[in-house]
Amino acid sequence: MGAMVGSVLPSLGRIRLTDLIGSEGLPSESYKISVSTLTQSLAQYSAAIIELPPADSALLRSGLESARLFFHQCAYPPADMVHTNETREWCKTSGYYADPQLWQETYDYRPGLTPADPHNAMEFPPAGLPDIFAILGKAARDALEAISFSLNLRSFSFAEILDNMPLRSREITSSVLSVCCHSRPSFQGVQHNMAAQEEGQLVMFPDHEHQVDKSLITLVKSDRAGLHIKDLHGHWILVDGNLGPQDAIIYPGLALYQATAGHVSPAMLRIDVGNLQTHLFGRCSLAFKLMPRSMASLSCSEMRAAGYGVEAQFQMPITVDDFMQRSHSTDQFTKSNFPSYAIQPSQNASLKPHIKTKKDKTGRKPLPPSKKLRLEAQRVLKERVQDIAEKKGIKLRFCNLKECEGHMQSVDSPCSNIRMEIGWPPGVPFVHPHDLPNKAKLGFLEAYEPGWAASQQDMELLLAQRSQSP
Repeated sequence: MGAMVGSVLPSLGRIRLTDLIGSEGLPSESYKISVSTLTQSLAQYSAAIIELPPADSALLRSGLESARLFFHQCAYPPADMVHTNETREWCKTSGYYADPQLWQETYDYRPGLTPADPHNAMEFPPAGLPDIFAILGKAARDALEAISFSLNLRSFSFAEILDNMPLRSREITSSVLSVCCHSRPSFQGVQHNMAAQEEGQLVMFPDHEHQVDKSLITLVKSDRAGLHIKDLHGHWILVDGNLGPQDAIIYPGLALYQATAGHVSPAMLRIDVGNLQTHLFGRCSLAFKLMPRSMASLSCSEMRAAGYGVEAQFQMPITVDDFMQRSHSTDQFTKSNFPSYAIQPSQNASLKPHIKTKKDKTGRKPLPPSKKLRLEAQRVLKERVQDIAEKKGIKLRFCNLKECEGHMQSVDSPCSNIRMEIGWPPGVPFVHPHDLPNKAKLGFLEAYEPGWAASQQDMELLLAQRSQSP
């Protein structure tokens, strides 16, 4: 599977949902190929195309038709139906909302909270929402399990943070099915501050206002193209431009980024809402967001168990409710900061022999593995420390080794506050990586990022085996 994942996809990966469902025993070839295509597409484009079974796609088409009728018969929304985007209400939204500033109307269906037979005619929902919620929810869970498989995690690693399936009595789901309508003609007379014009298109979110979903996985089916997602190289890609009737878009969210210690990149997205030459139109979409339950905690214990290094910013568990209420700047989610989870050391090893061969031509004697490992540890340490300090806005002041050995015994030492702010591993001297003795570098990084040395040694072993094979 590593060789397949390491290949470059010329466009968004397309996967049949039926091939993405795991079964008992050894994985089938179709499953391995589907997982490989999904993970590589998410790594390159932060999105993929899921082909649903014919019966499911027919239900989605029916749901979109019903949604279009629902929104176009709605009167202009009163003030109490204007959505405030309050983060404290992230798992309590239900029914009709409107945001005139974004030209967006939404009907949130949330089982356990949205009444099945509303008395208010305004709240009479689009048809088929319970069935659509069920099929998209199952598809999102299957995709999440495939991602878990690609990361070498145990099956159902995310089960602890998901809702019960089915819900128990009086439970409310945290996941939500959002039926959306963008730029309905009745919104034309409203002032809109968030829109921008780019190449004749009216773009809902300008480049500096792109969004990141806080979900684990999001599945979107729309009746018209308009969803743009930023790819690995920072280019905006129209991801729903050439979709068939059975196709939907899938992309990861911020909660999955947190739960996988940054190994799965969240998609940065924006929506264009119409063409200035042809006037505005009502673009309808069905967006299922698989969310972690509010009472759970996001930790990276499964990632540690699988041997992944976990950076300081992910080491402390955080409750889902706190995570959802925090503001997250999208500036930190540039692709250069993302370790692409689809290209693990074992998967990237096929690229190494070419680099090694080029170095061997210089006639230099290759470094022994132990020395190479310590030098790599020193380089990685310097990057990790500086990156975390910059993100937290901390001005670093390193001690020398002798000073810091004394500081570790004192609570009010010059470096104690910095150590606490940056999430420094307990019992490790707060010194610059270059000041550490060679043998200490490896132990330092192992304390700071458990499992790092083992992953590097596995990569070296695999590299040696590949270089010896004909």
